[in-house]
Amino acid sequence: MTKFSDLNLDPKVLKAVEDAGYETPTPIQAGAIPPALAGRDVLGIAQTGTGKTASFTLPMISMLAKGRARARMPRSLVLCPTRELAAQVAENFDTYTKHLKLTKALLIGGVSFKEQEQLIDRGVDVLIATPGRLLDHFERGKLLLTGVQIMVVDEADRMLDMGFIPDIERIFSLTPFTRQTLFFSATMAPEIERITNTFLSAPERIEVARQATAGENIKQGVVMFKPSRRDREGSEKRHVLRALIESEGAGCKNAIIFCNRKTDVDITAKSLKKHGYDAAPIHGDLDQSQRMRTLDEFRDGTLRFLVASDVAARGLDIPDVSHVFNFDVPSHAEDYVHRIGRTGRAGKKGTTLMICTPRDEKTFDAIERLLQQEIPRIENPLGDAMPDDNKRDAEAPRDEKKPRPKRSRAKKPDADAPKDVQADTPAPEKADKPAKPDDSPKPTDRPKPDQNRSRGGRGKDDKVVGMGDHMPSFIALSFDERRAG
Repeated sequence: MTKFSDLNLDPKVLKAVEDAGYETPTPIQAGAIPPALAGRDVLGIAQTGTGKTASFTLPMISMLAKGRARARMPRSLVLCPTRELAAQVAENFDTYTKHLKLTKALLIGGVSFKEQEQLIDRGVDVLIATPGRLLDHFERGKLLLTGVQIMVVDEADRMLDMGFIPDIERIFSLTPFTRQTLFFSATMAPEIERITNTFLSAPERIEVARQATAGENIKQGVVMFKPSRRDREGSEKRHVLRALIESEGAGCKNAIIFCNRKTDVDITAKSLKKHGYDAAPIHGDLDQSQRMRTLDEFRDGTLRFLVASDVAARGLDIPDVSHVFNFDVPSHAEDYVHRIGRTGRAGKKGTTLMICTPRDEKTFDAIERLLQQEIPRIENPLGDAMPDDNKRDAEAPRDEKKPRPKRSRAKKPDADAPKDVQADTPAPEKADKPAKPDDSPKPTDRPKPDQNRSRGGRGKDDKVVGMGDHMPSFIALSFDERRAG
C-alpha cells in the first residue's frame, strides 16, 4: 500500500502531513501527486470528499519550498468557485506549511480591498482567490500574474455552473504560457473538456471513480410526497422534513439541509428554530463574517442543523456530518452528487434523504440516470396525516366556504325604448324610496352659450365642464342644436 513517504514530497511537508495524522494517501492523491511533482499538467476527476485539495496543495508546497516571491507577483495561483472553499484551501495551506516559510494571500469578497492589497504588496508565494475578486485587483493595477509558475483550478464544474468560465479563460490568458496547470473537477461537462483541451498541455488524466457517482458508504432514500394543495406545498414539506429528522432519532447527530432558493433557506431555518431545532441559514446573500461564523459553529458541533443553498455543496470539508436532507430536488442532477458528498467522508457512514414532489419527478429521473442506479423509496413518516390546520382547509368543501359577493348586473331601461318595453323591464330590488323628480334639464332646456363671450371663456355662473378654460364653444352645444344648425 502506498504511503505519503513514498511520494517524494519535501521532508518538511511530509512532517506536516504526519503531524496532521495522515499516513495513507487517497487514490486521487496517490495518482496526482507524482506527475505534479514531475512538472506535468494534471487533470483530476474524482467525486467530492476524496481529498482533491491535498492532491494539489502538497505538490505545490513542495515545489515552492525553494525560491522567493516578489511584490505583486504571486508564484502560484489557486482559483476556487466560492469564498468558503477558498477559505478552506487557505486553512489546508496553513496546515501543510507549518514547517516552511511560505506566504499566502486570500482574495475573496466580503473582505476589505486594502487589507488584501497590503498582503499582495509584500509578495506572496500562494494566491488563493475567487475569479471575480482576483480580476478586481488586476483591473485596479494592484496585481501581476506574469510570475505564476503553478496554476490550480479547483471544482471546475462548479465554476461552469456559476458562470465563471469566461473569467477563467481570461485569467488563463494573463498567466505565462509556460505555467504548470493542475485542473480538478468532479464531473466533465463538454465545456470543461473544451477548456482542458485548450489550456492544458498533454495532461496526466487521473480518474479514480466513475464520473458523478455517489459514495458506497452513503445510505440514500427519497420520499415521494404529494402536497394537498399547491399553495400549501412549502409548509407541508417542512412538516415532512421535521418528521424525517425525528424518524432518524439519535443517529441524526447533525445535518445539512439543502434548498434550491435562498428565500427557502431562510424560511426553512426560521421554521426549524420555531419548532425547537438548533438551525441556522447559510447562502450567498449573507455577510461573509456571518457565513464563516455559522460554518465554524457547525464544524465545532455547537450548531446541529445547517440550512444551505448550493454555495455550501461544493468542496467544504466538514468531516463528521451524519445526515444530508434535500428539502428540494436539486435543479441540476450533478448537484445531487455534491450535496450528498457532504456526508460519508473519510470512510465514515452517512445518510441522505430527499423530498420529491410530482413537479420534481423529471429532475429526479435525471439524477437516477446520472447515478445509473435507483434511489430507494421510503415511506412518508407522516403517512397520510397532515398538520391539523392544513388538513381542515384542504378537506373543506367549496360550497361551505364563504361565497364571494356577486355584483349586480341588472340593466337600466333604455331611455329611447318604447314605453311598453320599459314597463316590462324589471325594476331594481332596492326601490323602496320614492323616486325623486327629474330636475335635470332636457337637452332643449340647456342655456345656449353666450355668443358674445370670447371663444373658450365662461361666465360668472358657468360651471367647469371638465376640459379646462379653453374648451371650444361648439363642444358645449347639444347634439340636437348642432344637427339643427
